[in-house]
Amino acid sequence: MNFKDYDYLLPQKNLGLEPAVPRDSSKLFIYETAVDKITFDHFYNLDKHLPKDSFMVMNNTKVLPARVAMKKESGGKVVLLFLVNELTSLRAFSVMADKKINVGEKIFFDKNNYVEVVSQKENIFEVKFNFYKEQLFDLLKQYGTMPIPPYLKKSTLTRDELLKKYQTIFAKTDGSSAAPTASLHFTDEVFKKLDKKNIERFFVTLHVGMGTFAPITDENIKSKKLHEEYFETDKNIWKQIEINRNKGKKLVAVGTTVVRTLESIARKSVLSTATPPLEPLAIPQEQLSSLFNSEFSIMDSKLINKTDLFILPPYDFRMVDAMITNFHLPNSSLMMLVEAFLQFKKSKKSLVELYNIAIKNDFRFYSFGDAMMIV
Repeated sequence: MNFKDYDYLLPQKNLGLEPAVPRDSSKLFIYETAVDKITFDHFYNLDKHLPKDSFMVMNNTKVLPARVAMKKESGGKVVLLFLVNELTSLRAFSVMADKKINVGEKIFFDKNNYVEVVSQKENIFEVKFNFYKEQLFDLLKQYGTMPIPPYLKKSTLTRDELLKKYQTIFAKTDGSSAAPTASLHFTDEVFKKLDKKNIERFFVTLHVGMGTFAPITDENIKSKKLHEEYFETDKNIWKQIEINRNKGKKLVAVGTTVVRTLESIARKSVLSTATPPLEPLAIPQEQLSSLFNSEFSIMDSKLINKTDLFILPPYDFRMVDAMITNFHLPNSSLMMLVEAFLQFKKSKKSLVELYNIAIKNDFRFYSFGDAMMIV
């Protein structure tokens, strides 16, 4: 693999520090791979550019305010990012820290609630907590801020504004450490237009964590695996997706997290009795259910598991016909996934070529940036 294939220079003016207002006024870059055609529009006209007889699959995960300024036993301050989908046991989570912390050290939310560092692997720490597991989300909502990427520190948005703007309008199930940013562009008005054209929408859940935004290592490339992320969908939803595809309808995946979820389920053939099911969770499912909110339930009608799938070229996509995504960081797993999709569609242009065209035409990049659709 050549990392130069995923490198580009982004001028500061193309960095999206705040979302478009309204959300659907963001720009939309449409690339039709079959005819090598590029079209520029705005997201509020998405319905005009979707493939005929298409339907959409979206990620309804909800971002928790998982970045918390806390106090060390020594009195010093440290900011922890709780990777709430990196559940290591019933009483422990993985975290990242903005400065050095030590195994055995206690770090406090307040005088009554703290976590204790129990192990370290590179820049990831495992912490256990002294409170009931059900309290964690409440503590995050009380003390935390939205875990926006470091490049958005220059944003002028307040905590309350970020709580609203760094969240999709259809977010439902608590559990993410980052937003599925391709979905941030949607508004009720866009949904109304989609409804008029009878474009169905189905929802899956993938809780975004290190698997989505962690830097790529040589080990990732060798193993073709990323950090694990939990996903969930209803078996009836999956059946409806399969029915639509069997009818010849085109599946439009909204975001790389949806692509990973659908491809993970398809590769494992979860619903097929002819092939082995997904590996069982290390934690009993009824206990995992109690850790998350009541909507994260484990029932016969649900498909709940975790994926470490790393999609990079070449890759044979089994589910996705079109993709809506944002413009991603250089050398990221997200770029590699999108490039794999372009190659699968026999694109005449590379992703970096498309990005450079977007830069020249003043598209905004990253989490609060503009959108791209590949068909």
